[in-house]
Amino acid sequence: MRALLAHRLAAPVAIALIVVALAFILPSNFYLRVAALVWISALAVIGLNLLMGFAGQVSLGHAGFFGLGAYAVAVLPAQFSLHPLLALLAGALVCGLIAFVVGRPILRLKGHYLAVATLGFGILIAMAIANESWLTGGPDGMPVSRLTLFGWRVRGASTWYWITGALLVLGAWLAVNLVASPTGRALRALHDSEVAARVAGVDVAHYKLIVFVISAVYASVAGSALALVNGFVTPDSANFIHSIELVTMVVLGGMGSVFGSLVGAAILVVLPQVLTTFHDYEHLLLGLMMMVIMIVLRSGIVPSLAALIRRTRP
Repeated sequence: MRALLAHRLAAPVAIALIVVALAFILPSNFYLRVAALVWISALAVIGLNLLMGFAGQVSLGHAGFFGLGAYAVAVLPAQFSLHPLLALLAGALVCGLIAFVVGRPILRLKGHYLAVATLGFGILIAMAIANESWLTGGPDGMPVSRLTLFGWRVRGASTWYWITGALLVLGAWLAVNLVASPTGRALRALHDSEVAARVAGVDVAHYKLIVFVISAVYASVAGSALALVNGFVTPDSANFIHSIELVTMVVLGGMGSVFGSLVGAAILVVLPQVLTTFHDYEHLLLGLMMMVIMIVLRSGIVPSLAALIRRTRP
């Protein structure tokens, strides 16, 4: 059992099984759509978890990359007649380039200074999206061209469920392979101690920049997927609150856990839907439940439960 849990492919295989199983369990298109939203959020959170959980770097502006990816599939087809898939790739490329340029000076900072710098970057992106009405539609948002493949128009909750689920499994597989690679070992080394990693010969600045770019690409692809699923995009996808939600998903599920990224995303996407029956007490109950989880499971849900299983088994 321990060997199975420790295998590097355990997380993507478990995620794939969950995606397949829920497709036959969920009773209606509404639930399939909610599940697709979970897959999209989890994809963005996996990228952020690589940055925070494995490399130990804080980012409070990751929704900026998410928003850029979302608007890429809205603006590029509308303004330049680019196919949505090419727009998705272009958005990921642009976000990667921006992360590369911005990351070089920002990642020299540490702790609170790094958090504030990434927060400022995210706010700048959100302000630009909201204010450039001629291009983005401003606060009202703008429609997104529907995705077509070989003349077939991609539509329906079931179809998007499978597409977003496949994206999540692919993202998880790429993440665990990265973590198991020499790059992943370097990231874990600088997470434990940048000084010790530097003494051991790790190019700290180089690997920080690599993981920052990768996490930005994850967020961009997730943002593009959400925009294509909804058929509409607004500046809310890039705002500060969304950045905080992504960070909260990482912490709740468990920093340094790929599967925990899915668990954290599921909690923050599904719980508000469940708690709507309590009307005025919805946010109070959500906050209370999150506080209890973090008090009882301080390392996050998945790492804490994994540690409990290891202790209880001979």
